[in-house]
Amino acid sequence: MEIIKDKNEIKYLEAKKRVKKLKGFYIHLTIYVLVNLVIVLINYQDLKPGESYFKYENFITLFFWGIGLLAHAMSVFVPQFVLGKNWEERKIRELMDKEK
Repeated sequence: MEIIKDKNEIKYLEAKKRVKKLKGFYIHLTIYVLVNLVIVLINYQDLKPGESYFKYENFITLFFWGIGLLAHAMSVFVPQFVLGKNWEERKIRELMDKEK
């Protein structure tokens, strides 16, 4: 295991990890929006005259995938919001001190 001594290197690696999480969430969000737009368009085209679009079947994917997207968002944004900005750094130091 490589030991990182420089604080700037630690901050860089933490920022890199955070950016990777953010990128993953934004890709997930983009795919969610695009796929659900296609589903809405397909369902809208299949409507018979006078039929309402607002049926349970038309929102299943939107709803359940939305729950998954919300969970993904919480895993990316909530830890920093709830635990504080420096929580990861403090936890890393705590674990490193235990190893000594």
